[in-house]
Amino acid sequence: RSVRIGMIPSVAGVVLGLALAFFLSKAMASLVFGIPETDTTTFVVSALALAAAALLAAWLPARRASKEDPARILG
Repeated sequence: RSVRIGMIPSVAGVVLGLALAFFLSKAMASLVFGIPETDTTTFVVSALALAAAALLAAWLPARRASKEDPARILG
């Protein structure tokens, strides 16, 4: 449950970022050399890397918290 709570805004941010990057890529075309402005591989790899980092950032604390005794923490 806590991993899902952490991943919802992360996935929303990745989707929003991809959409903005796609629309702003035409304006940034002069800064990109050697690849097309809307290179699918670049978009997919960057989105997967960000999603993997977000998953790790949400999973590690959730795993650590699941090992604790709730009675000890609340008591």
